[in-house]
Amino acid sequence: MIRRARPDEATWALETVRAAFQLYVPRMGREPGPMRRDYAQPIAQGLLYVREHEGRPVGLMEIGLEPGALGVKRLAVAPSEQGQGHGRALLDYAEGEARRLGLPFVRLVTNAAMTENFGLYRHLGFHETHRDAEGYVHFEKSVAVARSTHAPTTSSG
Repeated sequence: MIRRARPDEATWALETVRAAFQLYVPRMGREPGPMRRDYAQPIAQGLLYVREHEGRPVGLMEIGLEPGALGVKRLAVAPSEQGQGHGRALLDYAEGEARRLGLPFVRLVTNAAMTENFGLYRHLGFHETHRDAEGYVHFEKSVAVARSTHAPTTSSG
């Protein structure tokens, strides 16, 4: 199940991100930004989503609107829960939200040091659009926006 995060989950969100991103600290020589984020703000804005499994939170995703796309701002799964499809479920949810909003793309950005993520994103249909000067890799996925396939009906009266 995926749901909006509750106000009392800000500490849990930070702890989950810190645990999930810890392996990148030595590579980057610093803590990545998501490890220092105050998650109360995106929770209050209704932008942080939680993946529950067997009645407990196991992962999270922060989303936001971008021009022509839904942006995945943060994605983290507790290390003990990684490799079980929770990240995929969160990204699938983002795709559904993009479709619901009529947006043609889902976009996400990851640090170039977080190479483990690249394979997952590509496997899920994201393609790399570019790398920027700050060391970030940008990915995008086209989302089929639902369109009516039925011709309008007319009644002859």
